[in-house]
Amino acid sequence: MDFAVATAPGSDRPNEDHVVVAADHAIVLDGVTQLPGLDTGCVHGPVWLVRQLGDRLSRALTAGPTEPLALILATAIEQVCDQHSDSCDLSNPHSPSSTVAIVRAQGEQVDYLVLCDSSVVFENRDGLTVVHDDRTDTLPAYDRHTVGRVRNRQGGFWVASTDPAAAAEAVTGSVASSGLRRLLLCTDGVSRLTEFFQLSWADVFGIAERSGPRAVIDAVRAYETGRPDLLVRPGRGPVKQHDDATLAVLRRPA
Repeated sequence: MDFAVATAPGSDRPNEDHVVVAADHAIVLDGVTQLPGLDTGCVHGPVWLVRQLGDRLSRALTAGPTEPLALILATAIEQVCDQHSDSCDLSNPHSPSSTVAIVRAQGEQVDYLVLCDSSVVFENRDGLTVVHDDRTDTLPAYDRHTVGRVRNRQGGFWVASTDPAAAAEAVTGSVASSGLRRLLLCTDGVSRLTEFFQLSWADVFGIAERSGPRAVIDAVRAYETGRPDLLVRPGRGPVKQHDDATLAVLRRPA
């Protein structure tokens, strides 16, 4: 699998997204930005988490290429927890966390996993399919107390943090590699093109194929600057004008 990648921070803060690509897999992670003054019980932040998690996921995908993706993710979460359990309070509901998107080529199929609001999008003979975990769209409220209370709980949402059991709640599946025409993974800093700015996924693929994945992020920034009025989720708090944005796009043979 030959991926082209691009990533960019949304501000002068460190980029909390992370992307890893290898011969047979790709991983995109989006660390959840911590609110100012929020006690996380952890001396680390989302940047540390996504890099540790990405490293363990990639190692496991290389060493055990046939294991279920959810099991690989659960093991990686457990390993990261073991690394900082002595220094941090992993029972804190606001511990650093990350979304996860993984694809893996295995024989005649491509496996995928999505946890929280990153996305995997592919096109084959049946058309375009968007794999997205939308449980963050229907929370009872979005204040910090409620989000912490329903994180990694039934009826709430699931994210990679301190509970390996969250991996079993990921959206998983497989698609035949034959007939696979297009494939990408991205964080929600890229999918806002379709969520807020009314582009189609075919449009996003088209930009990437014509000008490369960096041009997709450039398009995001142009819309964020030119149409900030569209960055609205009714009933929720304000949407940040610029977000970290990352995508990995499968290159099609010439």
